[in-house]
Amino acid sequence: MKHSKIGSVMTSEVVSAQYGTPFKEVAKRLAEYRISGLPVIDADDKVVGVISETDLLVREAQAPDPYQAPRRFRLPRVGKGGRKDRAKATARTAGQLMSTPPVCVHADNSIAEGARCMAQHKVERLPVVDEEDRLVGIVTRRDLLQVFLRADDEIRHEVIEQVLVRTLWLAPQTIKIDVQDGVVTLEGQLERRSEVPVALHMTREIDGVVAVVDKLTHRVDDSHLQPNDQAMRGVTDDWLRKL
Repeated sequence: MKHSKIGSVMTSEVVSAQYGTPFKEVAKRLAEYRISGLPVIDADDKVVGVISETDLLVREAQAPDPYQAPRRFRLPRVGKGGRKDRAKATARTAGQLMSTPPVCVHADNSIAEGARCMAQHKVERLPVVDEEDRLVGIVTRRDLLQVFLRADDEIRHEVIEQVLVRTLWLAPQTIKIDVQDGVVTLEGQLERRSEVPVALHMTREIDGVVAVVDKLTHRVDDSHLQPNDQAMRGVTDDWLRKL
């Protein structure tokens, strides 16, 4: 099944910085282009780090206030996080300010993979790189959410073609498929019980599907059969092993 790729929704014109870009220039680019972060690249256009608004705020927060009375001696924060914050407090360039290692995705990754990566690393944007890890684009949360703007009719057509016809080898009218606001309802009777989880799983994987409502039944219960039984040999075997 084909999924929309990150390359199809990313922004190709990327605002970036190099290791030696001055701090003020970084802040200027974020403000001018109204973005919350940018990648830092080397001379070969490879991503070496990323800078977010948070990194700039850490630098300002750690800087001493010239109008505040000096405080008594206090032990500095210990630990990796504390050392990073102290380093950023005196950062003068993008290379000193950036966070490493950078979290990137490839243009041929699926949108679902990009979304999982964002959620796992709790970031709002990801640099997109090619097969040689060179910067080719940037993708944001808003970009990835575009898949949920697909029309219901378009989603229904893909369920019929990809799930019923190409995967289960069934006629399009075998079961009733209804799509409302991205919620897909599958209703009807399949031949074997083993086909039901395949149909549900494949439908959930389609871009733009918000949820799947299961109203499927089956004519034959083949759940007691072993994988090497003749009755289990068919189009659903490979998919069942992956579930």
